[in-house]
Amino acid sequence: MAHWGMFEAESANGEVTAVHPFAGDADPSPILENAVGSVRHRSRVTGPAVRRGWLEGGPGPSDRRGADDFVAVSWDELTELLAGELRRVVDRHGNRAIFGGSYGWSAPGRFHHAQSQVHRFLKQFGGYTRSENSYSLGATSVIMPRVMGTHWKLFARSTNWDVIARETDLMVCFGGVPLKNTAVNDGGTSNHPTRGALDALRARGGRIVTISPLRDDVHGDARWLAPRPGSDVAIMLALGHVLATEDLADRAFLDRYTVGYDKFEDYLLGRSDGVAKDPAWAEGLSGIPAATIADLARQMASGRTLVTVTWSLQRVRHGEQAPWAGITLAAMLGQIGLPGGGFGHGYGSMNEPGLAPVPYPLPTLFQGQNPVSESIPVAAISDLLLHPGERYDYNGETRTFPDIRLVYWAGGNPFHHHQDLGRLRRALSRPDTIVVHDPYWTPMAKHADIVVPSTTSLERNDLSCTRNDPLMVAMQAAVPPYADARDDYDTFAALARRLGFGAQFTEGRTSAEWIEHLYEQWRGFVRADGGEAPQFDEFWARGHVRMRTEDGLTLLEDFRADPERNALRTPSGKIEIFSSDIDGFGYDDCAGHPTWYEPQEWLGGRRAEQFPLHMIANQPKTRLHSQLDHGATSQASKIQGREPIRLHPDDAAARGIAAGDVVRVFNDRGACLAGAVLDDGLLVGVVQLSTGAWYDPLDPSDPNSMCVHGNPNVLTPDVGTSRLARGSTGQHVLVEVERFEGEVPPIRAYEPPTVRSHM
Repeated sequence: MAHWGMFEAESANGEVTAVHPFAGDADPSPILENAVGSVRHRSRVTGPAVRRGWLEGGPGPSDRRGADDFVAVSWDELTELLAGELRRVVDRHGNRAIFGGSYGWSAPGRFHHAQSQVHRFLKQFGGYTRSENSYSLGATSVIMPRVMGTHWKLFARSTNWDVIARETDLMVCFGGVPLKNTAVNDGGTSNHPTRGALDALRARGGRIVTISPLRDDVHGDARWLAPRPGSDVAIMLALGHVLATEDLADRAFLDRYTVGYDKFEDYLLGRSDGVAKDPAWAEGLSGIPAATIADLARQMASGRTLVTVTWSLQRVRHGEQAPWAGITLAAMLGQIGLPGGGFGHGYGSMNEPGLAPVPYPLPTLFQGQNPVSESIPVAAISDLLLHPGERYDYNGETRTFPDIRLVYWAGGNPFHHHQDLGRLRRALSRPDTIVVHDPYWTPMAKHADIVVPSTTSLERNDLSCTRNDPLMVAMQAAVPPYADARDDYDTFAALARRLGFGAQFTEGRTSAEWIEHLYEQWRGFVRADGGEAPQFDEFWARGHVRMRTEDGLTLLEDFRADPERNALRTPSGKIEIFSSDIDGFGYDDCAGHPTWYEPQEWLGGRRAEQFPLHMIANQPKTRLHSQLDHGATSQASKIQGREPIRLHPDDAAARGIAAGDVVRVFNDRGACLAGAVLDDGLLVGVVQLSTGAWYDPLDPSDPNSMCVHGNPNVLTPDVGTSRLARGSTGQHVLVEVERFEGEVPPIRAYEPPTVRSHM
């Protein structure tokens, strides 16, 4: 099982040579091909390594991270060094000085999940400063619990695709439904139904409107409205204005199931600020004709309509507003809780929304409680390291950044997730020690002091399942561990023994015994639910077991049926169109109801005079995030070895750029090289460069050096969505693009650093 699909692997001489998708998958992902040749790739970390400067000079801040040589050490030496440094930091500074970042998807598997392993270890060691939420959903994870009383249910218990295909008359999709993103799910996935569901909806006579600067943000026939990027909230407000002023809003629904609509309507109609948020107002901001907006609002009110908002729309400044405005618009239509109508968040963002959930808990490696209370929003890592002791606002609280001395990272690559990589590199120079577990010499591994070589999921046994997939899968190792790589569990078990809590960490179990233990845990849940599950040996031989799923779900159907008995977990028990709590925080960048805030990075502002192209840094089609960027599918998309950047032909012609040219993409934060692809399926003035190309600085010693491979995060601003959520804002950025002149530098992203033998 992989994040992008279930498969069988062929191998020879310790390498995966072919993959075969699961026969039950309706639409297998080509990303599976990246696994071929990945185990013995030259970028693998072959053994434990320590940065030379740290080994010779001891712990401390260093600007050599990312540019230094490494020294190979034995496993015993690594265990002794790492255990000693953990003890030193805790004895001198306390456990709060350890940041257990470890943010990333790592590899699927219920036991060998990197985050679970490192967090279990650090909690048993006395705790650590942790991160909250995710880069994908930083704004949503804070705003939706306050507005809807939930976050995870919006995805895990969303309206199923079969219901949408059968019942929806009109899907209005802000950000489209990008099929490429539905290749993946964070716990693995055995089937990809989105393409078939959209086809079935249209075959029945249903219609799709996609509102996105990118035409290919939806599969198949759809009406494409291409707004100025960042103007989605203005369009939503204008649609609501039509519903309110033409007596199309469902007042009975608003009265019974929501609170605060009257205050929002004062803003919508301009009674509170003198500006009516009507279609003419929105046309000036979005470029979508007022008549088109008004007509769409009337169509939405005339049939069963599902309003969807992709996750991408909340990865921008003021990202809280798009999902909040989307649920408000759906509430005005009055169809929330009706089959095929209402609201959806994340359709086309991952292969989870629209899939039926399983009804019982999944097997989970128990981590225990964290004795340290400090935490940060996940996208505030640079702020944390650069500004210890500084106070900041977050979700109604005032917090203080702790003084971090050791960063412990496993299973993630912040050079993919985080913004303004020059600033991140300067932040990573501040701690005493950085520890990274990784199978590959990723950019994060190259910035470590202590590098721990991990196995990949292809080299170990595990079991996998997720809350919205019907299969429990036996993940059987395809090849033996490469070189001197070890499972993270074995690394932590050795460290725990050295630090005096080995028995507590392992509970006397080997990896194989843990996997069987977790299976039996899950089997107990199934049997308690009245289901049947085979003994472990039979399961392992069969390869997978099908679970019961809750089919035919409609989001908030129970709430609509009885809003008193099934009250939401909000202060009012209802959908909070106006939140008194948020209003009481007094934030100037997040008011008490959905609000239009002019973006800083957009074509409607003065910054566009200097950087006149709006770059969308979205997820790639050819890999998950930055995983296996060296794989065949990912590499086939490159242009002269660089990440492809799409430009409208008119924008390319104005700059003398031809298809296949290497171009320089730049602004006042940094620059990167990319390969030009011309495409008239973009709004003029918009370019698109996916995230995930491994960061490859021309000068590894210079934090501001140009990335020669095409990582867009050398360009993106490192600012939070608002004082409420402080989520990631890496989706949108203004840039200029020019044809690169001169000799094109080589790609060194996948080359290991110099690793010398221990003297």
